[in-house]
Amino acid sequence: MAALSDQLLVIAIMSYVAAMVGHAAEYAFGQRSHVGRAAAPAAPVLVGAGGPSVVEPALPSSFDPPPPPPDKARYAGWFAVAATVIAALVHLGSLVTRGLAAHRMPWGNMYEFVLSVTFVGIAAWLVVLSRKHTIRHLGLFVALAMILLLGIAGMVLYVDVAPLVPALKSSWFVVHVSAAVLSSGIFLLGFVPAAMFLIRSGYDRGKRSFPYSLGARVPAADVLDRLTFRLHAFAFPIWTFGALIAGPIWAEAAWGRYWGWDPKEVWAFISWIVYAGYLHARATPSVKRTTATWIAVVGWLTMLMNLFGVNIFFTGLHSYGGL
Repeated sequence: MAALSDQLLVIAIMSYVAAMVGHAAEYAFGQRSHVGRAAAPAAPVLVGAGGPSVVEPALPSSFDPPPPPPDKARYAGWFAVAATVIAALVHLGSLVTRGLAAHRMPWGNMYEFVLSVTFVGIAAWLVVLSRKHTIRHLGLFVALAMILLLGIAGMVLYVDVAPLVPALKSSWFVVHVSAAVLSSGIFLLGFVPAAMFLIRSGYDRGKRSFPYSLGARVPAADVLDRLTFRLHAFAFPIWTFGALIAGPIWAEAAWGRYWGWDPKEVWAFISWIVYAGYLHARATPSVKRTTATWIAVVGWLTMLMNLFGVNIFFTGLHSYGGL
């Protein structure tokens, strides 16, 4: 089962690569993409004495140019979505077989935690995509995030299957870690529209250098801003429960204290403060949307520090990275 899990991870990464290539093809060569149609201007409205009236487009005549050919690049987008679904299923298979090999939930070290967080992120992406097809171009950057994180997990964080350390053998293990996995995965997905909002906002202000040139075909800035806010607003209460409620309760049962300023506890609290700051700034009309979104980006950087930096560079009661 452990060997099968490793093989499925490789297949999942290659499937995400295929999805990224498909999204890149549609992004680069699409002429009338979903995003283009969604951003097309509506018919002009004239206001006169008789009230508003919509000016209908003129009927085509024999002198009009022929309509543009069908956008074949959309097939690449459909292929990319199909490849993403396949990758997610294989990704889930890698997690399940890893858990069966270890006879426990696959959350016992950094490698397994990254696999779980990325799966939650891609599952949340597919749910969001099923409800709003016009954001499909974001799949390019979601797939890139999956490839990078899973590549790091497989090449740097990988450890052999092993039983849980004694401190993790508790009923609170599932409660605390599942909340952390779920919220971290949604924060991961929320980082993508947040970063693309900053890029699109710069593009709308006339910036054309890289990376602002990427903003030409992503959804409109207000669409990205709303998606960012909704994802973070959904994940924040889950993170609050997992990091600041379930975690301290488990700590009191395991170590006899609710809070001990362990490096993992400190950085979990820092992440909570930053994300609370983002939600507050986003709900404050006087704060610019770009300023609030930068706070969300910083929040994800603190999550990366909490996941990688604390386990690699610090020693504490939460040092379960397995490296």
